Amino acid sequence: MDRTLKLALGSIVVGAIVLGLKYFAYHITGSIALYSDALESIINVATAVAAFYAIRLSSIPPDANHPYGHHKAEYISAVLEGALIVLAAVSILREAYGAFIAPRPLEAPFAGLVINGVASLINGAWCFVLFRYGRRWRSPALVADARHLRTDVISSATVIVGVMLVPLTGWLQIDPILAALVAVNVLWSGWKLMRESIGGLMDETAPEDTVARVREVISLHAEGALEAHDLRTRHAGRMTFIDFHLVVPGSMTVSESHALCDRLEEALRNGIEDTVVTIHVEPEEKAKHPGGVPVI
Repeated sequence: MDRTLKLALGSIVVGAIVLGLKYFAYHITGSIALYSDALESIINVATAVAAFYAIRLSSIPPDANHPYGHHKAEYISAVLEGALIVLAAVSILREAYGAFIAPRPLEAPFAGLVINGVASLINGAWCFVLFRYGRRWRSPALVADARHLRTDVISSATVIVGVMLVPLTGWLQIDPILAALVAVNVLWSGWKLMRESIGGLMDETAPEDTVARVREVISLHAEGALEAHDLRTRHAGRMTFIDFHLVVPGSMTVSESHALCDRLEEALRNGIEDTVVTIHVEPEEKAKHPGGVPVI
């Protein structure tokens, strides 16, 4: 099994454990704030399953119907996760409103908070793992899952502190107010996640540091060429697609220009992980900078 797929499967297991703990904490307390925390964990499990299948699909090699591969499947998972987060936020707000209108006392609040705290520690540790390896392996699905868990951990910490104040102050409305704040935070997280994922689906250019590295590699390894221009980049999952025009002297043979392109492609693949490179060779009269140099 692919390493990214193993982490995605681990997210399902961890999410199920955390969900069980948080729902039990809500069950013994009746806290709407803890309910909102448990509901977000249901979304964690659902999106972890979606991420698992998206990563599995994205790892399928290119075929006749998908010659560029299936890498964008991970973005679809991230968009789905964002949509589910928004649905969770709406549900939380509905419950919070009802509890604010008709507040009720909490049962065994401290026992519930201890259980919820253990669940949050598990989530925090797994969030760290997903961020570390999701960024290293350039997996949008894993990074999206990590960001959702980070939001969950922050929300849980706020809930724990707030619910502790209910028995101390006797103000029952603290509980639904906290739930509403969690919902707003969840809603904002879902919006950011969907926006970034849609950017990937719309073929946004690679990050500035990646583009700068591409320019540097071309400049260092384009000896024999006159100029390179019209650089374009885009991301699809963990893959970076790079294409540009390479101007060569009119006297250069096809074999020589082919060897030059092979050298550039190898340098780009060695310098930037998981790349697909396309180079269009042009004669010197196509140069955009007379007397140019092999830079973009």
